[in-house]
Amino acid sequence: MREMNATNVINGFSVRPGLFLTNGATIVPGGISFTIHSVGATGCELCLFRRTEQQPYAVLPFPEQFRIGNTWSMIVFGLDITEFEYAYRMDGPYDPARGLLFDKSRFLLDPYARAVTGQSRWGVRPASDSSYHARVVEDVFDWGDFEDAHVPFQDMIIYEMHVRGFTMHESSQVEHPGTFAGLMEKLPYLKELGINTVELMPVFEFDELADERVIDGKQLLNYWGYNTVCYFAPNTGYTAALEYNREGTELKTMIRTLNANGIEVILDVVFNHTAEGNEHGPCFSFKGMDNNIYYMLTPDGKYYNFSGVGNTLNCNQPMVRQFILDCLRYWVVEYRVDGFRFDLASILGRDEDGGPLSEPPLLESLAFDPILGRVKLIAEAWDAGGMYQVGSFPSWNRWAEWNGKYRDDLRRFLKGDDHLAYAAVQRICGSPDLYPPDKRQNASVNFITCHDGFTLHDLYAYNEKHNEANGWANTDGANDNHSWNCGAEGETDDPKINALRDRLRKNAFTVLLCSRGAAMFLAGDEFGNTQYGNNNSYCQDNEISWLDWSLLETNRDMFQYVRSLIALRHAHPVLRGSTPPARCGWPDVSLHNLGVAWNNEMNDDTRQIGVLFSGRNADDTADDLVLIAINSHWETHEQQVPKPPEGMHWVLTLHTFAQNAFTPDIPFDGQCFTLGARSVAVVTAEMDSAV
Repeated sequence: MREMNATNVINGFSVRPGLFLTNGATIVPGGISFTIHSVGATGCELCLFRRTEQQPYAVLPFPEQFRIGNTWSMIVFGLDITEFEYAYRMDGPYDPARGLLFDKSRFLLDPYARAVTGQSRWGVRPASDSSYHARVVEDVFDWGDFEDAHVPFQDMIIYEMHVRGFTMHESSQVEHPGTFAGLMEKLPYLKELGINTVELMPVFEFDELADERVIDGKQLLNYWGYNTVCYFAPNTGYTAALEYNREGTELKTMIRTLNANGIEVILDVVFNHTAEGNEHGPCFSFKGMDNNIYYMLTPDGKYYNFSGVGNTLNCNQPMVRQFILDCLRYWVVEYRVDGFRFDLASILGRDEDGGPLSEPPLLESLAFDPILGRVKLIAEAWDAGGMYQVGSFPSWNRWAEWNGKYRDDLRRFLKGDDHLAYAAVQRICGSPDLYPPDKRQNASVNFITCHDGFTLHDLYAYNEKHNEANGWANTDGANDNHSWNCGAEGETDDPKINALRDRLRKNAFTVLLCSRGAAMFLAGDEFGNTQYGNNNSYCQDNEISWLDWSLLETNRDMFQYVRSLIALRHAHPVLRGSTPPARCGWPDVSLHNLGVAWNNEMNDDTRQIGVLFSGRNADDTADDLVLIAINSHWETHEQQVPKPPEGMHWVLTLHTFAQNAFTPDIPFDGQCFTLGARSVAVVTAEMDSAV
């Protein structure tokens, strides 16, 4: 970049017009370019602070000639990035009824800030809202010969985790608990388990101290992180060491390391609302810049609340839409992330008055953006305002969905509810009733558990939620959990109940990993982690939410079972999606319900289904035939298998009713076997041995 000379002096600082097309603070030869925009502001000041100080040591008003359109940009020469922090002040009209909240005395955080100061230590409150300053970040990270893992969508086995909770428990035995570095220390474990994608709950800078409370002597925080403070800055509370002016280094190292080991990284992003809340919430950024543009407002200037937590970002307003696109591009280019899961994504499809759009401009822009062209875009296809779009989320064949119907239908079917057989078959087969053939391979993220709700252990240990520790008299959290305690609420010493619970958990994992579409499960489910019946642990930064790694030894059998299931899924491409047709002529999918081969009949009380996938194996040397047989009835039934193609024979690969599920001692004559009460079996075809 050519050398630039100062054109003005403001309060002792040499300055010149800056990089108007580059938002945020950007290092240039000899100085820093500061660029900010506002439609409603009449004036803007750049405020410089000594580190940790609350009052600026310098205030630089932007001259009018440093403004083009609604954008101010100024290069300030002679600044040492290690010695200052910055914020803005904006002047303009104050008229809350019209949504205008300008206050020239308020310090405002740069929405494009690459690092946020004031809350770098987890759980330590800043002195005030005005403590949210920005820091200039120098990008010196060397990606080397980085190549991302390029995991095909239908091959993804997604491991959803909370960065802090994953290693914070003392049983994790890592050197840097609760951090990106601590997560990297568990890489050997992740590789042993066999997952190929991690989905990180929010890692953008958020305010964990929002709504801080003390209940029964425990500090409750906004632990999950669904309250973003800054969209371009990583959460510095998740780093093992302070990264002054190098923020993001540890996260980038983690992403590079995971990808080098075949594991993609998806970020859970929250563009439906911000931590500024409603009219009673703080003001540290958008509210003080263009409140009436960034947020959906009622005619009297109040906040629409389709997010359920106070405010709603005005995502399809052109300026906000551009901001979101800039943000996602930044994380793909600078952090090499492999995809995004969008929290309450239906909000991203609402117009400025909150109504649903048939072809939302934002979603279309993200679908066709060239920088985002190879990343996964995954929608939580509903919101808190009543819009539910599973199966109908606008996609342009680019957007996938968290399949909430998979979760609900399979939970109910596997615990024995009636009227669910048809729905269960659809979900296992990739939900063809929801997604057309040209979309099906890349549409459905199947899951039975996630961060929001019961863990898999608790799903079969509790009939009711137990959220008393959250302080809302157990009124928070979902009531429609479709769970079953198997005869005792909570932990029990009853061996029969515990055996049934163990089988039901294995059933759930088996069906999930034998269903077409991407598979996702909650970190810790593979070794029986519990939240003690809390199905809304958003505020629990303690043993309720942290993974207890001692359970890995206690429930080693469960871990080994899930590990073997993942290996089974990897070994059989027909489980993940359609393959070239089987040479034997069998259809891609066939049903063998009620224990009878080739029977596709179902009725209201059908609780025994069989789904057979047929196709070719990975190297195209033989047919790949896999039958998943499910008996959710409380009685034992027989299960037939079809006569195998010539030159092949059936093998009972696993049976959850057996003492050792992957070496089942269940008699099988190649034609029929017993499917125990509430059990799942998988039968695979193998080539006959050459004579």
